[in-house]
Amino acid sequence: MKIALTGDVMLGRIVDQCVVSNLSLAPEAIWGDTLPLFRSANCRLINLECVISRRGQPWKPMMKAFHFRANPHAIGILQAARVNCATLANNHVLDYGPEALLDCLSLLDQAGIQHTGAGAHLAEALAPAFLDVPQGRIAVIALTDNEPEWEATESQPGVNYIDWDSEGLRSSYRKRIAGVIDHARQYASFVIISAHIGPNWGAPSQAMHTLAHQLLDLGGDLYWGHSNHTPQGIELYQGKVIVYSSGDFVDDYAIDPDERNDLSFLFSVEENSGRVERLHLFPVRIENFQVHRATGADITWLQHSIQTKCRAFHSDVIFQDGIGTITLT
Repeated sequence: MKIALTGDVMLGRIVDQCVVSNLSLAPEAIWGDTLPLFRSANCRLINLECVISRRGQPWKPMMKAFHFRANPHAIGILQAARVNCATLANNHVLDYGPEALLDCLSLLDQAGIQHTGAGAHLAEALAPAFLDVPQGRIAVIALTDNEPEWEATESQPGVNYIDWDSEGLRSSYRKRIAGVIDHARQYASFVIISAHIGPNWGAPSQAMHTLAHQLLDLGGDLYWGHSNHTPQGIELYQGKVIVYSSGDFVDDYAIDPDERNDLSFLFSVEENSGRVERLHLFPVRIENFQVHRATGADITWLQHSIQTKCRAFHSDVIFQDGIGTITLT
């Protein structure tokens, strides 16, 4: 089974103005020449770091600096890439309040795009997305440590929020997430943990290592991190894979010349019998609010960066013809 993973996909603000709402552009335009990579996969997952809706009002605009909302035309853009599942546990899905979130959930449902990590109440926010492909069934569980006020309750829409410290999940959250993972394992052969965790910049802390290890020890097979604007190191742990951050995939953010947050990867996971056999890293670049395959010096920069970050975890990324590969033995 080949599973395509991206980092944060932010379709609001200037991306919405210039691409999503620009009806002169085909829905496929935003994905540039990465579309064949999406279409060659059996399953495609993104972290949707905005809300898709025309409804709602900005949430606490005097306290929160950035609010991201995309026109419902964005649904067609996701369909153009054949996105199977959008994870929603992040710090922008409630930027326009519960009304916009519920509208977004409805739009995704109507389009047949599964989602996880946010919902009309806690049970829905916790519920894994189950994705059936000819090779088996995947479960995706999404969680975030951002915006504690957005935590879903039995009667309040919100996200699957977690609280954690240097020892991992705090007790009540550990029990809750363990139950969700156990449920997922009953019905799926491969469980992905989508984690919008930690700061926007910098290498993952030792506490993040502990949290990622714990989530895999509880039964996850792949830790797929985002939130950080740049790709971070990849760790092989107990025969499983931790992608600490997959970076930004589409957005309108200012580019840091040292961090190069316009550069990341499309990650292709090769799974067999419930285990990751291989991970391919396809370099990409954000340009004009669209994503494209990276070329030349950008590939060289990404190669050096990811190999340096992976060495901290004693992981080897071998590049050939501009594509990185990690093979599990």
